[in-house]
Amino acid sequence: MSRKTYFFLILILGSLTALGPFSIDMYLPGFPAIAKDLHTTAAKVSLSLSGFFIGISVGQLLYGPLLDRFGRKKPLFIGLCVYILASAGCAMSGSINELIVWRVIQAIGSCAATVASVAMVRDLFPVSDNAKVFSLLLLVVGVSPMIAPTVGGYVTAAFGWHAVFLILTGMGVAILAATALWLPDSYKPDKTMSLKPRPIILNFLAVVREPQFYTYSLTGAIAFAGLFAYVSGSPLVFMEVFHTDEKVYGWIFAFLSVGFIGSSQLNTLFLRKFTSEQIVNMALICQVIIGFTFLAAALSGMLTLITTVVFLFLFLCCVGYTYPNAAALSLAPFTKNAGSASALMGAFQMGMGTLISIAISLFEEPSVVPMVGAMAGSALLALVVLVVGRRFITEKVDVQQGADAGVMH
Repeated sequence: MSRKTYFFLILILGSLTALGPFSIDMYLPGFPAIAKDLHTTAAKVSLSLSGFFIGISVGQLLYGPLLDRFGRKKPLFIGLCVYILASAGCAMSGSINELIVWRVIQAIGSCAATVASVAMVRDLFPVSDNAKVFSLLLLVVGVSPMIAPTVGGYVTAAFGWHAVFLILTGMGVAILAATALWLPDSYKPDKTMSLKPRPIILNFLAVVREPQFYTYSLTGAIAFAGLFAYVSGSPLVFMEVFHTDEKVYGWIFAFLSVGFIGSSQLNTLFLRKFTSEQIVNMALICQVIIGFTFLAAALSGMLTLITTVVFLFLFLCCVGYTYPNAAALSLAPFTKNAGSASALMGAFQMGMGTLISIAISLFEEPSVVPMVGAMAGSALLALVVLVVGRRFITEKVDVQQGADAGVMH
């Protein structure tokens, strides 16, 4: 594969992967404006974020078997069309309940892009390159939290929150055109893959029974839930506890994304000397230490705007090391049904994000503690799952192995 082809594939796959995060991040500065316009509270508006997570969790399980049965592109096109329709629906919403429903549908459409891009990493690149490719995808994805909230803040201030969803509609159209024209078919449809409920469930169970998969997918999902806690809680924390406006919040969000994305790129350098397993171990230990130090400061009332930003930056740096390595280790044992495996991995991740965002939305009073407590708790639980789960792995497939010697399920 030439460098030009490699770069182009990363760019397209990264755009697909970024669609969901962009849909999450871009409207966050508009929470107060949406609450005012739809006659509700910012906490209730955050349920539209929870609804998005629910849609992604369910949708990924739907698209996994479809991607294995019909190939990657047809289900991807259908999902993108659903996304475009739902984004336009969000822009025209006249009530908070209507917005929540459209956000669920929007998520179901966007997760086709997420699942397809992850599965195509496994299709197009050797297993030894997967962790590096995931890190590069995070670099492309990193543009969204750096740009989306900042742009969203200015767009909301100038044109209102409806314009944000019109922009997302346009993005969906552009990505659909790019994938139709330039993304290669990476997987031959498996006509033996049944779409009846029982075979689909049995296929998912076969994936889940792989110890390396459930250990690292759950570890990565729970650790990543700390990021969802930050995304769900940060509008309330920064705009109602520390009283920043939409534009300032957008710039803070962009700055904090540098920690997450920067560490994911440094990960490629660490992989030259350390295994993915070693990096996950160290990153999780650091994540726990930072999380509980952050929580102690929050409970004691010592946090300021600056110290909050610093703690969040350090915590997100740890997540940037954990996710790409946990994802690569999760998918390493699979070749034939990587679509189903990536769907389950994404469903675990978004399921955890849904639970943690709903929990945070239950706290109506402005406070830093719910967000920070959820972040610290997720880090500790992820470390426990990793330590316990590794005891059941008898034949580990290392992502640093040069050959695709994974388990053929």
